[in-house]
Amino acid sequence: MEVKVLRLDHRRVRDARITTHVCLTARALGASGVFLSGDHDKKLMENVQDVVKRWGGDFQVEYRKNWGNLLEEWKNKGGEIVHLTMYGEQVQDVTPQIRSSPRDKLVVVGGSRVPSKVYQEADWNVSVTTQPHSEVSSLAIFLHMLYDGKELDMEFEDGDMKVIPSAKGKNVVMKSREDKSDSLDEKKVTEDE
Repeated sequence: MEVKVLRLDHRRVRDARITTHVCLTARALGASGVFLSGDHDKKLMENVQDVVKRWGGDFQVEYRKNWGNLLEEWKNKGGEIVHLTMYGEQVQDVTPQIRSSPRDKLVVVGGSRVPSKVYQEADWNVSVTTQPHSEVSSLAIFLHMLYDGKELDMEFEDGDMKVIPSAKGKNVVMKSREDKSDSLDEKKVTEDE
């Protein structure tokens, strides 16, 4: 099952930080890409691709002006649509059913006002609490539950940097710029906190 995210109604000036966090959260927690709708934001897309280059993985950000066509295309290819909203079925109740389907998922996170078409086209309208909060937190919780925690053990290939877990301080292994191989070398950047 492939999972992609559709970020509705991105506003370049107002939403740059939150949309970047949607993209980074999607990447870190197992989605293979994000479709960005609303304002075309080349800088944001470049910044996310720079993170992918430095930290690894195969993650794409694509601009789609007409998100309605994307919903149709997704369904026509056999995919399912999951809309994260505070008005849907509770995430803890519906995620096992969503997980049991092997079909690809398009997870929709809204902007300022989500059109009714999204609610109607969604296979599932999923509520991560019935309280207002961030689309970033909704996405993180949903992906964690969808993958049943397995996303926490993902490995990101081909990055220039890798964090080595440590009880204290920062331990980052850097790929040497002179090293043309794909392996990380022993150059470590360590900083005690």
